[in-house]
Amino acid sequence: MRDFIRWGTSEFNRRELEFGHGFGSAFDEAKYLVLHALYLPFDWPESYLDCSLTASERDQVMEVIQLRTNTRKPAAYITRESWFCGLRFYVDERVLIPRSPVAELIGNHFEPWVDSRQVDRILDLCTGSGCIAIACQYAFEDAEVCASDISADALEVAKINRHEHELDDVLTLYQSDLFDNIPAQKFDIIVSNPPYVDAGDMSALGEEFKFEPSLGLAAGEDGLILVERILLQAVDYLSEHGVLIIEVGNSQPAMMEKFDFLPMTWIDFEFGGAGVCCVQYQDLRQNIDQIKQIVGDHE
Repeated sequence: MRDFIRWGTSEFNRRELEFGHGFGSAFDEAKYLVLHALYLPFDWPESYLDCSLTASERDQVMEVIQLRTNTRKPAAYITRESWFCGLRFYVDERVLIPRSPVAELIGNHFEPWVDSRQVDRILDLCTGSGCIAIACQYAFEDAEVCASDISADALEVAKINRHEHELDDVLTLYQSDLFDNIPAQKFDIIVSNPPYVDAGDMSALGEEFKFEPSLGLAAGEDGLILVERILLQAVDYLSEHGVLIIEVGNSQPAMMEKFDFLPMTWIDFEFGGAGVCCVQYQDLRQNIDQIKQIVGDHE
């Protein structure tokens, strides 16, 4: 196995593959794909990597490594699985591959940005595969968690994951263009990883990212076309002690400039990641007129 991991690593480096979908290096991704092709877990003991492979096993490993190098398809789409908050999720080309730093916030029950004892209802806006909503349901077992997405295809994937995690009777899914089709209700946490890639970054995306649905990435010239609507509408869906957690990635500078009047706390992550802010309900309410003016001017 070790020889094939080394070979895969060399091939990935030689072909200059990109690793922005869960693995940080050619070695880690090669190891994952070799072990997956052999139906073995990623934490397989190091000593077993010196085991020899049968002829059919060698063919299986070579096929998956060559598929990755020849097509540049992300590993998660090849294996049809991804991991988020330590949980396994089914993924395919209908949804983005989970990789949000929001996982760290969920692991900390969104403390200190909220009092987790006061969290009864959570909304995951732009849910995609459903990974954030499902991870939130694990973290807040007694809370009511809802999730929404504009894409019917994405919601089909979310339903697969909801079923695999045995949450069919618990987790509510809405097909909705942001808040448009979500019934009036109040949430203590609204968490959103919406499309936020600006036009410049979209044109510079590597081949791996082009396998992902552009609907989940592209967000206009400055990357804020959906963020503006979320800020405008979230105030009607938050409880008085509620918070909006929103990820904007590389569009953070544009958001800080456009909404410089709005108190936003940009979160530092222990395990990497950036571009995620927390906005309190009270601050949204107090500044809603200025938000309306900006969104109105944009429209």
